Amino acid sequence: MTNFKIKDVEKVLFGGAKLNPSQLPLDEVKECYEFLKEFASDKVIYGINTGFGPMAQWRVDDAYLTDLQYNIIRSHSTGAGEPLPDIYVKSAMIARLGTFLQARSGVHPDLVNLLVEMINSDIFPFIPQHGSVGASGDLVQLAHLALCMIGEGKVHYRGEWRPSGEVLAENGLKPFKIHIREGLSISNGTSFMTGIGVVNQIYAQRLLDWATLAGVMMNEIASSYDDLMAEPLNKVRRQEGQQVIARRLRELSAGSGCLESREHALYEGKHQEAVFAHKVQPYYSLRCLPQILGPVADTFANAAKVLERELNSACDNPIVDPETRNVYHGGNFHGDYISLEEDKVKIATVRLVQTAERQLNYLFHDRINGILPPFLNLGKLGLNYGMQACQFTATSTTAECQTLAMPNYVHTIPNNNDNQDIVSMGTNSALLCKRVLDNAYQVFAIQYIALAQAVDCLGIADKLAPASRKAYDDVRAIIPVFKEDAPFYEAIAKVEDYLRNNPLNLK
Repeated sequence: MTNFKIKDVEKVLFGGAKLNPSQLPLDEVKECYEFLKEFASDKVIYGINTGFGPMAQWRVDDAYLTDLQYNIIRSHSTGAGEPLPDIYVKSAMIARLGTFLQARSGVHPDLVNLLVEMINSDIFPFIPQHGSVGASGDLVQLAHLALCMIGEGKVHYRGEWRPSGEVLAENGLKPFKIHIREGLSISNGTSFMTGIGVVNQIYAQRLLDWATLAGVMMNEIASSYDDLMAEPLNKVRRQEGQQVIARRLRELSAGSGCLESREHALYEGKHQEAVFAHKVQPYYSLRCLPQILGPVADTFANAAKVLERELNSACDNPIVDPETRNVYHGGNFHGDYISLEEDKVKIATVRLVQTAERQLNYLFHDRINGILPPFLNLGKLGLNYGMQACQFTATSTTAECQTLAMPNYVHTIPNNNDNQDIVSMGTNSALLCKRVLDNAYQVFAIQYIALAQAVDCLGIADKLAPASRKAYDDVRAIIPVFKEDAPFYEAIAKVEDYLRNNPLNLK
């Protein structure tokens, strides 16, 4: 695995796959290191024999060059807040590995080997969530990673926080010793915003598929006409995402006995009715799913391309190029690409949540749907309350998502003696996107409980499409049909976990 794809990272994060060192271009990494060792012997190169940031104007004496590299690691380990969950840390470590494998960082191969061993052994450094402004990359978070790789700091290992040096020794690993510029190389780049973004991407794609299936089930419950997803209708819009969603709706609804055919119901025979009992066109949150979810699909697809490019980019500074025999100084660490994409994914996810909330309102509001009891209440009206209070949670969580939808990419604040005079805030963007996705899964958990209850209210389980029936059965295995009032919070959490960890995979 030398060119990471998001699906490859997903297998490592969720499927237990391991990285194979024999498949990595370590010879190229070594060649780059050897070139830098030779090239740097009599030249002024940023971060090797100069200070960092605005202190680059100060030359560092040769006697202190190793100390210089340790100093950036220790001095920048200043993060605050809760630690990132393990899965996001692991993803970021893979992203950092992807940078080193470009063989443009000048690091010693031992650093790459140690990083691979830590990833494969599930040794997760303590990485606080707060600290990155996303220019010079994720300096603070990456410094915490580096701190653990030199045997300092603490790691999360088998459910416990323990000293890094102790856990490395237990696994037969030695702390890394600085060779030339590894302190700066580890600490400089976009790997944490990218790693968080990759996990966000995986969860976002899963959520979009669940949202699409929820749309199918909504239309089955409403006995909608199926032409909303028809190919001739959607292809003339000429928007790729819309056609992707329409096609997915057709796939997921295949075999349904609930959807109506407009040709059969309205185009055949004579119709003299003054008022039609069945809605000729359903509400937008049901009928316009290709048009609403299509832009979301396009947004997620573009984000995947940007993230995969970043996974396989040299994103530190300077860039060591053995091919041209030169060292280039620039700003590949700047996180604008990731920051902007994570904002877009966040906004698109909010649209998913808004759509789910409106669909929930349809299910709960008997005067709107005209076919279901208030709040899907199968008990005694007035005495029992069905899912009335679940709507409060869904509505408040949706409202928070709408507030969080404000773009973060535009929030630059100069710092670092104005050396970093425009910054990306990329890691903040990725973390805010993560929060919106976490919220979204909570709302969708409530929606899937409601969908199952609505199916039972109408007694249509046997008429559902196979994909819908499987989701119904899986939710009912978690929370059976209910008449009496009972707490919902544990069921919501369990359905949320089910949605997160069970991608549809029906393609």
